Amino acid sequence: MIKAGKHDKKAEEIQQKKKSEDTAMFMFSKNTVITAKTMSKPVLNAICILERDRDKVFSDSTCPANEIILKEEVLQEEQFVLKVEDSQVSVTAGDDLGFIYGLLYISEHYLGIKPFWFWMDQKIEKRTSIELKAVRHKSEKAAVRFRGWFYNDEVLMMKWKYNENGVDGWKMALEALLRCGGNMAIPGTDTMSRRNRAMAAEMGLWITHHHAEPLGAEMFVRAYPDTEPNFMEHPELFYKLWEDAVLEQKDCKVVWNLCFRGQGDVPFWHTDTSGQFDTPQKQGRLISELIKKQCDIVKKHVASPVFCTNLYGEIMELYEQGYIDLDEDIIKVRADNGFGRMVTRRRDNHCVRVSSMPDKKDSGAQGIYYHVSFYDLQAANHITMLPNSVDFVDRELTQVIENGGDDFWVINCSNVRPHTYYLDAVRKKWFGRKIDDAVQSREFAADYYAGNKSIAQYYEAYPQAMISYGENEDDHMGEQFYTENLRIIAHQLLVDRSKNAEPLYWIAGEGTLAEQVKRVCELCQNGFNRLEEYYKKCEEISGELAKAEKELFDATLLLQAKIHYYGVKGVVLFGEAYRFFEERDYKKAFVLFGRSAECFDVADKEMRAAEYGVWDNFYLNDCFADLKHTAYMIRKVMGLVRELGDNVRHDSWYHGYCYAKEDQKVFLLLVTDNHMTDQELYEVMREKEMM
Repeated sequence: MIKAGKHDKKAEEIQQKKKSEDTAMFMFSKNTVITAKTMSKPVLNAICILERDRDKVFSDSTCPANEIILKEEVLQEEQFVLKVEDSQVSVTAGDDLGFIYGLLYISEHYLGIKPFWFWMDQKIEKRTSIELKAVRHKSEKAAVRFRGWFYNDEVLMMKWKYNENGVDGWKMALEALLRCGGNMAIPGTDTMSRRNRAMAAEMGLWITHHHAEPLGAEMFVRAYPDTEPNFMEHPELFYKLWEDAVLEQKDCKVVWNLCFRGQGDVPFWHTDTSGQFDTPQKQGRLISELIKKQCDIVKKHVASPVFCTNLYGEIMELYEQGYIDLDEDIIKVRADNGFGRMVTRRRDNHCVRVSSMPDKKDSGAQGIYYHVSFYDLQAANHITMLPNSVDFVDRELTQVIENGGDDFWVINCSNVRPHTYYLDAVRKKWFGRKIDDAVQSREFAADYYAGNKSIAQYYEAYPQAMISYGENEDDHMGEQFYTENLRIIAHQLLVDRSKNAEPLYWIAGEGTLAEQVKRVCELCQNGFNRLEEYYKKCEEISGELAKAEKELFDATLLLQAKIHYYGVKGVVLFGEAYRFFEERDYKKAFVLFGRSAECFDVADKEMRAAEYGVWDNFYLNDCFADLKHTAYMIRKVMGLVRELGDNVRHDSWYHGYCYAKEDQKVFLLLVTDNHMTDQELYEVMREKEMM
């Protein structure tokens, strides 16, 4: 008989241990409790989230009570180790975010709660328990140090009244960020950001600030409404605002934003009345000096602070020209143009497209401010998705990392729900993954639409259906192209149609108003057929879906297809109406302008019809694209057309469309009804024209 040697015994022990690990089970149920020796507010919040998710997933059961234990140990920043054994699950971490990510990992990978579960109406299937196999999992290191969202242009969030058990929409927005692996937030704009800071900090997030708000301070003109915001005249007032902001936030984790822009999202010299900053050199010198001063104020109250400054818009141009001097320990944050391209943004009719890509040669830390939602009053997207492809976004963000821009990414997420698809794509990029349209569409559909292949196909096709307005790859229309530009044209028509509209120079040149209208409308006409086909395909998919899946699809991708379709159709009809207006065929113009206005009415109604359950009144405050106001402005033009085409007594069109043929030339009674409003008359004329 041959005895087993030491090596054989060791191998047998390893094999037995492995077999034991493979068969060991942790029964996760409603009776599982989460325990920790000490709990900070951020960790307690994450425990509450996991407990809520546990109770959503599990029904009452007879499973034995067991524990998920939090253990503190020295690990890398934000890292966690998850260990599943037969009697307990342990989450080991060395800081709050490590524990938070560990708890949310359990929620996603074992309970199946996806990062956008709330925002995408994920249906949670009830179970009695889940068996967890023995495992040891160590979290991956992010490719980007500071990863966050800027809840900017958050007008929909302002009047949406979601509230469930005292948890509001803002908390759900911050939770989604944490679930995506984010660690930093600008939790709103202006007063909203300051209101939400404490909530964000208590959830474990770093705080940073709007690029127009130095150190997150209150705007000068709000604090001192009766004083001109001129730094040279009132430096002590600016210093006080900055120091107050530092004292307010000194106990939070903050990436301190250093800047000096105007009182709003504009250069300071636009509102400065001193006349002292009339050259780029003078503008850059003051900005550099004030950034140094802001650093000194922070260092007075905070040990080892982290600083950033946004090289945004005109600041980027000044920096590239060598007029702004920055210390190496300040993270230099460069911004895309609002459409995903790393070049300076277009402002009004000024568009130089200076590269804003991080530079390998630039010393010190670098980062980006990147938009999946943007508001530029020209062509951007706010209530619809980014009109450029995931492939395009991947190329830009890959180059950002290759060029050293991996220290700081803040993503403009706007009001979250319309932008979940691209936010989901970018969060994968935070962790170094390659993203593309084909894979992203499949994964997103798998997470939120039960893997429906048709839905995946039309998420992938979305950017291909968007209409180009220029020669650059990123020049694709968001819904603002349809709404903003028609309102500009309508205003010019009403005020002085003998002049062109200066705000349209960027897209339609400096020709006559008629030439500008033709250019804007032709751009939409050129892509209308492709967009219409996309919209109709989405309608077909909707008709094939079951109730719950249909409700979500109709309120997300189909809604966005409708906003684009009716917006573009409204512009095309406006162009036809304008042509008849120029020919003085006022009746046809009147009817066609009315049909144009109705397109925006329909888009608005479809948007409001997408409000159900927790989404009640979500689109109530659509005041940026403002579909309903676009219809209102077009109807003002209808009023002008009626004045030009009807007679002074407003009875000519009335007789022609409301009277029987044999009565039209009888004038014994001038009118036999109350005078009709423009809308009432339009409805009659539209029916007659369609007969």
